[in-house]
Amino acid sequence: MEAFLTHVCKTRTLLTLILCIWVPMEVMAQTGNATVSSKRPSSLNIGALFTFDSAIGRSVGPAILAAIEEVNSDSSVLEGTKLNIIFHDTNCSGFLGTVEALQLIENDVVAAIGPQSSGIAHVISHVVNELHVPLLSFGATDPSLAALQYPYFVRTTQSDYFQMYAIADMVEYFGWREVIAIFVDDDCGRNGISVLGDALAKKRSKIAYKAAFSPGAPLSDINDLLVGVNLMESRVYIVHVNPDSGLSVFSVAKDLGMMTSGYVWIATDWLPTNLDSLVPPDPDKMNLLQGVVALRHHSPDTDLKKSFASKWSKLKHEGSSGFNSYALYAYDSVWLAARALDVFLNEGGTVSFSSDPKLKDTNRSALHLASLRIFDGGQRYLQTLLKMNFTGVSGQLQFDLEKNLIHPAYDVLNIGGTGFRKIGYWSNSTGLSTTEPETLYGKLSNTSIRTPHLYSVIWPGETIATPRGWVFPNNGKPLRIAVPERVSYKDFVSKDKSPPGVRGYCIDVFEAAINLLPYPVPRTYMLYGGGKRNPQYNDLVSQVALNNFDAAVGDVTITTNRTRMVDFTQPYMESGLVVVVPVKQVKSNPWAFLKPFTIEMWMVTGAFFLFVGVVVWILEHRINQEFRGSPRQQLMTIFWFSFSTMFFSHRENTVSTLGRLVLIIWLFVVLIINSSYTASLTSILTVQQLSSRIEGIDSLISSNDPIGVQDGSFAWKYLVNELNIAESRLVTLKTMEDYIKTLQDGPKRGGVAAIVDELPYIELFMSATKCAFRTVGQEFTKSGWGFAFQRDSPLAVDLSTAILQLSENGDLQKIHNKWLRGSECSMQLNEMDADRLSLTSFWGLFLICGIACFIALSVFFCRIFLQYRRFSPENVEGDVEEIEPAPRSSRRSLRTTSFKDLMDFVDKKEVEIKHMLKRKSSDNKQEASPSSDGKSHSPS
Repeated sequence: MEAFLTHVCKTRTLLTLILCIWVPMEVMAQTGNATVSSKRPSSLNIGALFTFDSAIGRSVGPAILAAIEEVNSDSSVLEGTKLNIIFHDTNCSGFLGTVEALQLIENDVVAAIGPQSSGIAHVISHVVNELHVPLLSFGATDPSLAALQYPYFVRTTQSDYFQMYAIADMVEYFGWREVIAIFVDDDCGRNGISVLGDALAKKRSKIAYKAAFSPGAPLSDINDLLVGVNLMESRVYIVHVNPDSGLSVFSVAKDLGMMTSGYVWIATDWLPTNLDSLVPPDPDKMNLLQGVVALRHHSPDTDLKKSFASKWSKLKHEGSSGFNSYALYAYDSVWLAARALDVFLNEGGTVSFSSDPKLKDTNRSALHLASLRIFDGGQRYLQTLLKMNFTGVSGQLQFDLEKNLIHPAYDVLNIGGTGFRKIGYWSNSTGLSTTEPETLYGKLSNTSIRTPHLYSVIWPGETIATPRGWVFPNNGKPLRIAVPERVSYKDFVSKDKSPPGVRGYCIDVFEAAINLLPYPVPRTYMLYGGGKRNPQYNDLVSQVALNNFDAAVGDVTITTNRTRMVDFTQPYMESGLVVVVPVKQVKSNPWAFLKPFTIEMWMVTGAFFLFVGVVVWILEHRINQEFRGSPRQQLMTIFWFSFSTMFFSHRENTVSTLGRLVLIIWLFVVLIINSSYTASLTSILTVQQLSSRIEGIDSLISSNDPIGVQDGSFAWKYLVNELNIAESRLVTLKTMEDYIKTLQDGPKRGGVAAIVDELPYIELFMSATKCAFRTVGQEFTKSGWGFAFQRDSPLAVDLSTAILQLSENGDLQKIHNKWLRGSECSMQLNEMDADRLSLTSFWGLFLICGIACFIALSVFFCRIFLQYRRFSPENVEGDVEEIEPAPRSSRRSLRTTSFKDLMDFVDKKEVEIKHMLKRKSSDNKQEASPSSDGKSHSPS
């Protein structure tokens, strides 16, 4: 707010000074009543304010004259009213331009075309606000002029706001993170670069340095400025200057060797404005600009534009230069003023001027302030201007709610040879594209996100490879690399007497990655820490963020909080927090052979041995002599056969098909059980057992035992802040000897129950202690080690690519084997309870075996039942007599046979049953034969 008030005060002071020294040449109106023109005046005055002798002015002048001539000759616009144009030259001077503007307004103009300077526009806007004269500027591109402070300022060209966002999109498209802005230190330059900074920030890029020089600065000042920026890291230069003096920047850059390979130059619309005015192109000037990328206001190739170009060719023969985009906007500005006046008059508007009561002549002043009069219809005319919508030579003229032309767009040009080629377009609605914006406007509703695209660019040095956009600064300062000075686990990183002063696994990985980069990286290693204890790694990362170091190389863990301060490379080693505890060997005991199975598993297995033995006995008893005998002998056979299948040593042969089917499935089950038992028993006999009750991070949290944490590790804050473990439980451990002693002592003797540390340290620790300690539970965090750089450092991206290349070609593993090779320990304990086999793992096998037995028994008993029913009642007496002799009084038919008779039938041999059935069938045939004979000989 203070800056805004200061700007207003300075502007008013300047206006007061101008009014004090300005003496009007003629008083054109009386100081009393207003002078009112006729309803349709015969003529109207508009003004034109620009620098005649400038790249823009030389194009704008003929364009305005051509537009005035066409308006006056067109009977459809301002019929009966002639439009007069009054020119005033601002002479490239803010002071003189303001004086000329005041002299222009005293001519009772209804509108002013111009100015081309944003500085003059700022001052004049206060004047036209007071006098209600719309200011149609074709060249003032300062974004701040769109403020509500300037209601009568109407920009008929594109604001630099959009141009800066186009540049930001280009910077993102080519993957650059930092740029250097070179600009003229005036209103247009400062405010434009300010918008550029905001636009780049949204793309996670930034302006590394703002190189400003004063308007009209000599070549020596520009030379000193470019020498300074050439010593910096960024090689992407955004040049935002004015068209008349801008080429001097490239002339100096050429002399300094800054137009060669590796440099990027992006110019705003001032450069195409200058080049379009050169007819024909100047080879010397074009030679300065090889490889430069520039933006130019986009105007569609319509018939109106082609007609204008044809007319311009005739004007050129009269001594004018080529036309640029500002000539198109100036031409359309005249037509905008004329069309709006026509609408204004047709709607009943009147052109009248009245004296401003605030401007009064006094006896003490020689100024005739009454000559500056208010345009009474200015407010209404302004609203008419803002509502206009027509197509001009520059494209569609229509204003949005912020008084900007709709559909702002730019051509993206690449200068090469004696001209330039169009490599794409940019618009605020379609972004970067190789398709003309007006073609895409109708397709926006059908397109969610468009991928930016440009044709290939030929950069300075005649290369098509996109420059990196940065180098190490040529100021003699190498990269400052902080290295933690550890007192433990020195295999990762440690101090070294020989160059480069440090050594270890992390240093070798970094050096190998640096060697893969296509450019040299001057660097110096600086130890961080006192050497008496491990440094605090959070503090180390903070020092990088504070620019005390350029990078940190070592065993630096990538954490969320640290990524908010610095940029990390791709992780070169996986890491995570684990819990390590002491272990002890379990001595064997006489009952160890029972531990592979749980009690339920033993019981079900034994039951199935007996069950299968009974099933096989039932299936084999009738047809296999080995399964017959006395009850005692058959019972022994069942037990022997059942348990002998455990060792596949059963001596009884199975004869029946059903019996063999059951036996095959059971033997498969026994094979699986035997194998599992053997494996589990082997594991149990060689198991290591915890010497504490800690089984993982959960049990560690629930206990109250002390926990060891490595000095300087992020694990301390993680356990306290994330897992809510009391700090009083944490014990700082500095060396590997502290690890061993505290774990062996345990909580009862002042030690710790477990140590929480990162996996790479624990692997090295267990290898060094010959696996006397083990991890329990799972790795409960996932992270990695990376190299830390300052935010937006391009080196972090290049090194990430190099680390991936090291991983792919195997060099990363070779470095790991060089420094960290050791005896491998099983990371997890084989807990005894976990090795015991339960019924859960085998119920499927038992289910299959049980179903097979059920099916076999069902088939067997169905078969018995069918055989049993084949005995007829007529012959039951003889049959029963043969099966079991008994008195005639106890004989019964098969239909009323007792359960004992059925069991006797089942116990009978299969051969005897078949013989009985065969005999029964033969007797039935014999009985049937006499019966049939007797019937045939009976009398009729």
